[in-house]
Amino acid sequence: MLKLKLHWQILIALFVAVLYGMFFPEEVGYVKWMGDIFLRGLRMIIVPLILTSIISGVANIGDAHNLGRLGLKTFAYYISTSFFAILTGLILVNLIKPGIGADLGLTTEVPELTATSGDLGEVIMRMIPTNIFDALASADMLAIIFFSILVGYFITKVDDKYKVLFTDIFNGGFEVMMKLTHFVILFTPLGILGIVAGVVADQADNLTSLVGSLGMYMLAVLLGLFFHAFVTLPLIVKFVAKANPWKHFNAMSAPLLTAFSTSSSSATLPLTMDAVENNSGVSNKITSFVLPLGATVNMDGTAIYECVAAMFIAQAYGIDLSFLQQMIVVVTALLASIGAAGIPMAGLVMISVILSAVGLPLEGVGLILAVDRFLDMCRTTVNVWSDSCGAVTIAKSEGETLKV
Repeated sequence: MLKLKLHWQILIALFVAVLYGMFFPEEVGYVKWMGDIFLRGLRMIIVPLILTSIISGVANIGDAHNLGRLGLKTFAYYISTSFFAILTGLILVNLIKPGIGADLGLTTEVPELTATSGDLGEVIMRMIPTNIFDALASADMLAIIFFSILVGYFITKVDDKYKVLFTDIFNGGFEVMMKLTHFVILFTPLGILGIVAGVVADQADNLTSLVGSLGMYMLAVLLGLFFHAFVTLPLIVKFVAKANPWKHFNAMSAPLLTAFSTSSSSATLPLTMDAVENNSGVSNKITSFVLPLGATVNMDGTAIYECVAAMFIAQAYGIDLSFLQQMIVVVTALLASIGAAGIPMAGLVMISVILSAVGLPLEGVGLILAVDRFLDMCRTTVNVWSDSCGAVTIAKSEGETLKV
């Protein structure tokens, strides 16, 4: 039997899943369990993978100067791309004006909008865990990343015999986790078949009516995501990183398709790290530091969605936001995208922060709830694509020779 590459296997699985979900929605339970098991497998390896990868990566970086330089470059990239993303969304939503004449009758009960990440101060406080074992058990990524960076840094400060011992332990742990990741990746097509078939079956009945009533809003979000993914980020890869964006896109095809299917940048992280390191040629030192951080704080697609959604709700309610209020939307969307978890529907939860910041009614979230799942899939793909472009850009700035 002809052995297809992983991204072709995933594409075939997506195609079969859509057909199965559309024509056999009642029997979707026969395949949905595969998606549940696949996601559980990914979640199983996320925390130990992040812990071992960051500690080994920071320990291998060396002194504080190198770590500080890498950290500064990483945050500069993430803040810059998120800001470009939000401005793209703001311009498009002011040009298209999707909320004018929107059907307010679509409002529905909005579930669980209490779990917001709060303001920047709360995000910073959350980074410092009071109990690291509790943070590991609850998969609190910001706390785990902060603790891992500290451990990796102080490994470089102990006596040589301990430094070599702990560096070897965490390097070995990371290698074991990558072997386990490769094993889980083998089941990606089956997992995606189960996930997407379930999503299609759930949305099949009301898909046409939703697209008709929220078409302009969806168009504004999708145009913003498309422009950022295929114009802004490739330009950065081409002219800042001096790399080939098309080759890098091909190298990232499997994790991008997985991100689209799972709607979770954190769940996709093991595949992203594998593709960036083995397909694009970025060193483990860069991938183990930049990508876990990106999966937590770099949410370009989510930032675009939050900006467009907030403006759409304001237009739908007939509220004219001033320039200053729109700037508050921009800044709050930037901070909220940093605080958003890399899980499905996280961006929807963060919308409540932005609406509260500019005094918009929280009930407006009901307007966009119906089409959020599909847009979540699209914005997660952009989030992962931006993370990978960041790894390539930073690797090239460090003088690495890549395959792209």
